[in-house]
Amino acid sequence: MKRIIHIIDTINEQLGKAASWCSLFLVLLVCVDVILRYFFQWSQVWMMEIELYLFAIIFLLGGAYAFQKDQHVRVDVFYSNMPDRNKAIVNLIGGLFFLIPWTIIMIYIGQRYFIKSWNIAESSSQPGGLPALYIKKGLLVLAFFFLTLQGISSVLKSIRTLQNRPVN
Repeated sequence: MKRIIHIIDTINEQLGKAASWCSLFLVLLVCVDVILRYFFQWSQVWMMEIELYLFAIIFLLGGAYAFQKDQHVRVDVFYSNMPDRNKAIVNLIGGLFFLIPWTIIMIYIGQRYFIKSWNIAESSSQPGGLPALYIKKGLLVLAFFFLTLQGISSVLKSIRTLQNRPVN
């Protein structure tokens, strides 16, 4: 169990770091785009679409990392004051009955859109836009896959906490 947790956490840690590097590339690209647009009156659709792709990578692949680091949005009325054992129970129930089932549903639905987009070689509807719109749809499936994995890691950590075993 401990090894599975470590593998999942390592994968999502690396994805989170990769997503953070995309933030730097996005900032640089937006700066170049703004300079070209306002000082040289030159702009390209493909450049703006790359910005959207980078934002999608940051948001989607950074989600599992944020969940792993407990930096996600949480309605925290009672949770922060609970003992670790009660937090583990909440995380276990939430993971098993809400997070994992819904991420699996999203993978199922998302892969249908991805496959359809792949089969027709869907590209941007904008003139001068990027080809391969299916990449963004594939990112959605990957994001929910890695969030599912992180949900499994969270459930396993909760079980270890309830067994009074160290998580790490």
